[in-house]
Amino acid sequence: MNKIISNEAIKRRAYWVEEIRKLSGHFGNDTEKLEKELEAEINKNGISSLINHLRLCGNIPESYGYDTSEEKLYSKYTDCLCSLAYTALGLRSFVLKERADIADVEVISKDYSFVADAKAFRLSRTAKNQKDFKVQAMHGWKHGKNYAMVVCPIYQLPTSSSQIYQQATTANVCIFTYSHIALLLSYSEVESKAKAENLLKKIFETVQTLNPSKSATDYWLAINKTILSFSKKIEPLWDIEKCVATESISISKQEALYFLSKEREKIMHMSHKDALAELIKVNKIESRIKIINAISDNELFTLK
Repeated sequence: MNKIISNEAIKRRAYWVEEIRKLSGHFGNDTEKLEKELEAEINKNGISSLINHLRLCGNIPESYGYDTSEEKLYSKYTDCLCSLAYTALGLRSFVLKERADIADVEVISKDYSFVADAKAFRLSRTAKNQKDFKVQAMHGWKHGKNYAMVVCPIYQLPTSSSQIYQQATTANVCIFTYSHIALLLSYSEVESKAKAENLLKKIFETVQTLNPSKSATDYWLAINKTILSFSKKIEPLWDIEKCVATESISISKQEALYFLSKEREKIMHMSHKDALAELIKVNKIESRIKIINAISDNELFTLK
């Protein structure tokens, strides 16, 4: 089967990983520059460019240091992508510049509104806990908005039982994925922005009606059925994103493993003294490689 994610999309991913590294320094100014450059690129290249970003943005590059300016700016990059996606669907959306206890994105439609937060994780990250997803925090950050949404990389979400689903169904917070947003954008292109916006509202309403439960299967069956039953035009788009979800994992793993391999090679060329010092600074490479290799498609798109 032909690959869906093009080499050009992979190159653009590499460009933005490096561009964020170059921009990072002064957080406020950097975020504004990032937004403007992203918006200019998508205006020039179209919705397909935005979809490609969403398909590959879920993992924080392993080349970024922990808790560094580039890691923080990468978080804003994912927020900007989500905001641009909502705008492309016909809603009014903006990224908040404050870094206090508020949501990162606010979105307004003609008949509903919501707050959103985009999450990204390193592939080498060990088990995540419920606080990483900020579901309960998002409920508290609605501040009068109808709904709240947490957007995550699909392959990093729990697939069996998790507290985050109980929190989401109890507090009326929609757990969503970049893959599903890409699907909505594709649907808006083949049908209309108005229908895609209406579908998004139906997704929020579906979460609102779910009984509180820790079950990932119950949650995603409800979400996926709502989407697939909305229009016959969605099924072929769904099949594409299902394949893309697997492709994106492979691409992300290659990116991470390439960097870690180069790091290991660099260490091996060092003197004994320098190598020991470097190993203290960037330890756990083998363990991170093992975790990355274990990442696989969790098949949430098969629940329908």
